[in-house]
Amino acid sequence: MRHGLSITGVGHATSLTLAISFALCVLFDLLFPAHAMYDVWQKLLPGFEWISWGSFLIGLIESYGYGWFFALIWTPIYNVAIAKGD
Repeated sequence: MRHGLSITGVGHATSLTLAISFALCVLFDLLFPAHAMYDVWQKLLPGFEWISWGSFLIGLIESYGYGWFFALIWTPIYNVAIAKGD
């Protein structure tokens, strides 16, 4: 018997992955400004500006939110698809 994925588990795992990736990318941008991607973050994350603590916090929150957005759409689709495969 197969069980579907937990939307809570997928939501937190995806959200934390995106938030950690965002933080690492900001660190990379600070260490290697010639290769910075902050202009991409400004386009993807409304309210994000380069760089202040408030802007960094907004980026983390929005990255976490994008993870939940993905999980809320992808997990039910996956669970339905896996159920149809039985």
